[in-house]
Amino acid sequence: MECESYVVHALKLHPSSGEMTNSQVWFRGVRSSKFRHVYGVPFKRERCYDNIKITRNAHDSNFCAVNPKFVAIVTEVAGGGAFLVLPLDHTGRLDFNASRVTGHKGPVLDIKWNPFNDNIIASCSDDCTVKLWHIPDGGLSMHLTDWLVELHGHKRRVAYIEWHPTAENILLSAGFDYLIFVWDVGKGEAVKVIDCHSDVIYCMSFNRDGSLIATTSKDKKLRVIEPRRGIVLSEGQCHTGTKASKCTFLGSQGKVLTTGFSRYSDRQYAVWDQHDLSKPLLCETIDSSSGVVFPYYDYDTNMVYLAGKGDGNIRYYEVVDEPPYVHFLNQFLSGNPQRGLGFMPKRGVNTAICEVFRFYKLHTSRGLCEPISMIVPRKSDCFQEDLYPDTAAPQPAISARDWLSGINAPPLHISMKTGVTITTHKPRTNKDSPAQQPQDANNRKKFAFLSRETTPDYRPLATWQENHDNDAPQVNDTKTIHAAAAGRQQQEEVRVPVARDHARLPPARHLAGEPRQRRATGK
Repeated sequence: MECESYVVHALKLHPSSGEMTNSQVWFRGVRSSKFRHVYGVPFKRERCYDNIKITRNAHDSNFCAVNPKFVAIVTEVAGGGAFLVLPLDHTGRLDFNASRVTGHKGPVLDIKWNPFNDNIIASCSDDCTVKLWHIPDGGLSMHLTDWLVELHGHKRRVAYIEWHPTAENILLSAGFDYLIFVWDVGKGEAVKVIDCHSDVIYCMSFNRDGSLIATTSKDKKLRVIEPRRGIVLSEGQCHTGTKASKCTFLGSQGKVLTTGFSRYSDRQYAVWDQHDLSKPLLCETIDSSSGVVFPYYDYDTNMVYLAGKGDGNIRYYEVVDEPPYVHFLNQFLSGNPQRGLGFMPKRGVNTAICEVFRFYKLHTSRGLCEPISMIVPRKSDCFQEDLYPDTAAPQPAISARDWLSGINAPPLHISMKTGVTITTHKPRTNKDSPAQQPQDANNRKKFAFLSRETTPDYRPLATWQENHDNDAPQVNDTKTIHAAAAGRQQQEEVRVPVARDHARLPPARHLAGEPRQRRATGK
């Protein structure tokens, strides 16, 4: 079904009196909105991440994931798959031999940070597996090859992964075997397999409380699915183009936004009622470019950002409850096309400069990751409460067992003014994971050896070897034992007199006595 553009009449008549009412009249003038003047500011070059070999994979993914601690970027490697993890403050030119996560046997296709633990990241790959990794707070000191959890189940490559927004340890993965697996990563097992797609899955998105997921597929259908039972609640014909389409829920309004292509290859976005997918509430043409459009929805500001792969610009809209549901605000223009975009969770933005969203743009031509801040212009330096309502907290609202039993819960909230923005809900020590412990132990031993003080010994080699053989039984001397316990300095003070009193060393009196004998004889 081809999407149609619906015209909203400016003047409407009251059904009984035939007169116009004030509530039914709206004008096509300038619409009032506090986000009408939002503008984008790219970071300076020294605050970007440079010299990164960004992957050239043609897969339709973001290849970038960000949280308030780290930025992760999928990199290009000769064999297998790898991605880079950097602390946010490690900007500038990257070292060529920087440590990476290199445990996959095939190219990495998608990466996502755990929303409740900023040190846990999930990745999926061409090798048909999903793996979880623990990143230490200071970043990686060497290549990470040992994972926390490895999830097997897909028969073909795994294309996309998505964390549950409110339940702990629930992860979804979609593969090229047309299946969606619901994983309990705490147990390392699949709790449900959703088999309702007849072709490749292009996208999946949770709603706000995680009770539903929306998916788009190559069969050109949009589905709303209950993930615990695997039941399709509603289904409809989506965009009719042959290229990939994406989707996202629009808050708690019961609406879904999709992006895709028309049969004439025009890029479109459409708004749907999640209970009735037979026809769209709104469908608009964006342009005629060829890149897949990714939607990014901000639950706190009700803004949606549309960014096309290969485009240099980012369009942003405001979402409302009344028709036409989506109002164009402005666009961020750039001459450098993007290969992918990561975005910062709201708890990581800078409220001091009225930043409401932050992208991390991967450049196609240069090995550069460039942060872009979306800012609302305000004159006051005070905290803007209207821009920053309480946002999702880094704490799970419900356990995996409760969610699987059928309980739903909205996300917990923290204040953007007083809430903690960097730490997670509890520090976790991964005792079951041998990934970091041997590496850290080896590093400590290596640095201890390199920092050991070297004491030079200038005696002749032959004399030193003979003295060493004769001194061997004296090591158990009580003085030497106490010196070893007291430290290296005291030990050296004890060993030096032992070496001087040895009979094989030439005594100093022989050298000094010879001139005295000559003076006594008068010679």
